[in-house]
Parts: sequence; C-alpha cells; structure tokens
Amino acid sequence: MDGKATGGCHDGAMADGFFSRLANRLASSTQGASGRVTGPPTSSNGASSFHLTWEVPPQPLVEVRADLEVTEPPTVDKLYFWALQVNFVDTTKGGANRGGAHTGLQHHPSYPGGGAVNWGGYHNGGGELDGTVSELPSALNNINTRTYAWRPKTVYRFRVFATEGASNHWRATVTDLSNGAETVIRDLVVEADALIRPMVWSEVFADCDHPSCTVRWSNLEADLANGGTVRARSVRLNYQQHADGGCANTNTHVDPAGGGFLQTTNTERINRTGTALTLP
Repeated sequence: MDGKATGGCHDGAMADGFFSRLANRLASSTQGASGRVTGPPTSSNGASSFHLTWEVPPQPLVEVRADLEVTEPPTVDKLYFWALQVNFVDTTKGGANRGGAHTGLQHHPSYPGGGAVNWGGYHNGGGELDGTVSELPSALNNINTRTYAWRPKTVYRFRVFATEGASNHWRATVTDLSNGAETVIRDLVVEADALIRPMVWSEVFADCDHPSCTVRWSNLEADLANGGTVRARSVRLNYQQHADGGCANTNTHVDPAGGGFLQTTNTERINRTGTALTLP
C-alpha cells in the first residue's frame, strides 16, 4: 500500500478491484540488475516498493503481529514507509472481501524529526475506510498518519486485532519494546470478522541511488480464529516491476543472526521476485 504523504493506501486500493490490482502490482519482475538503479522511481506515486508475503495457513486470523527495527535509517528528506498489511474478510458472508489496511512507521520529512506512524486503508470497492480519530497529534492533520517519535535501532511491535467490546472495530497499536510502552494508533471500522493474507513491505520515495537504508522484520505471528498461533518462518518475495517504476537495486535477505528478514535499498539484488526465504 502506497505511503503517500496523505497516508493513503496502495494505488490499486483506490478503485474497484482492490485485490486484483494488488495482485497485478505483485506480479513477477524480470528486470533484475539491468533495471533502474539511479534516479527517482517512475511509478504513478513516485515510490518503489518491495514486499514479503507470509507463508502461513490460509485460515481466518484474529490478530497479526510483526516487529520492525530501522537498523540503518534514511539520511535524505524523502518519505519512507515500512508497514504490516492485512486484508479483511467477513466469514459470515462467505469470506466476502472487505478491503485492506496497513500500519507501520514512516520517515516523513513533514513531521517533527521525521517521525510518523500510520493506520489506514481502503474498502475492496474503493473509498477510504472509516475510523476513530487518533489521540496522537498529526503534523499534517492527517487522519491516517500521526506524529510518533520513533528511534533507529529500536524494535517496535505492531499489532492488528479486533477491539474488545466494539463491533467491527480493528485496532492497530505500536509498542516500543525497549521500554514496553504500547501506543494505540486508532481503530478502523470494517464489517469483517477476520484477517487474511498478511504481509510486510517497504515503500521508498527516495531515488534508487540515494544512500542505503535497512529495516529488519521479525517475529511475524498470527492468531488463528479457531485457536492457536502460527509464526511465519518463511516469506515469499516481490519487487515492484521496472515497467511500474520500481528500483532494481533493492534486496531482501535473511538476517545473518537468524532472527528475521532484512530489507535494504541501494544494494545488489541477490534474492529475486518469487524467492522463498526461510529462517534457520
């Protein structure tokens, strides 16, 4: 989902066919190292994205969690967005698609110190999801993107789950694991009773050859609707295609320490679209 300055979703979510357009965006890239490695991305929103789709059982989920650490922060005044994405379904209506949403950190030049956090999404047929107003301030008065003073080399846990006692409310929180402080971002109101198809991704509005930046994803977990917890120890990779404006010098690989997956900009691409990475 695109992390525009407005805090909006992926381009395909803004019109009919949310899921088909998202699938098109996740189509295989054939450019490899011969693709775009300098200058700005030429996509419609000016960003280059790469994604990690979790390999978990295709069952309804009631909570999704992921830990995010910006290990090498951006050094340019461009928007960077790192997010956990979920899609919503109503299992009482045959698994009807209810859209998708994303939550994560942003390096946003228009926010104090560049620090922002986001929770927003779109209906399957287009149109922004309704939600509560966050108690966090917003430098741009944006309902999705709020001011949040995150720090590099600090692990933040993102959770998406149904809010107890509030029908159809789906909450996102962020917890600073260095001190245990959990912050409610806000609730989205979606006529859904389950989550499906979790993924994490980076969306970068910087030039392909701007200084390298790295984030680490770990502890990718989900609670099943019928009980139990699953951990995504394997993910499948996708990079935005050259024809869609993506950079060819982004890469995802397993953290050498074995605890997660690293996404890096301005580096050699070793693991290509479709590759499955598995933690040791």
